[in-house]
Amino acid sequence: MPKMKTHKSTRKRFKVSGTGKLMRPKGSMNHLRRKKRPRTLRMATQYFEAPDGERKRVKSLLPGAGIK
Repeated sequence: MPKMKTHKSTRKRFKVSGTGKLMRPKGSMNHLRRKKRPRTLRMATQYFEAPDGERKRVKSLLPGAGIK
């Protein structure tokens, strides 16, 4: 049986918290940053919990990550 492989770009975009929650950053960080408010840029660097629909999809792309 072949190995289960991790989807590398998914691994870079998502993190799993210590309690097993799937965390993702908000968007808007790569383009036109000079005109964005400082609060918007601060919020974009934080990680937030991913919604349920996204969690199901990412769980299949990251086998063995411990996503609950």
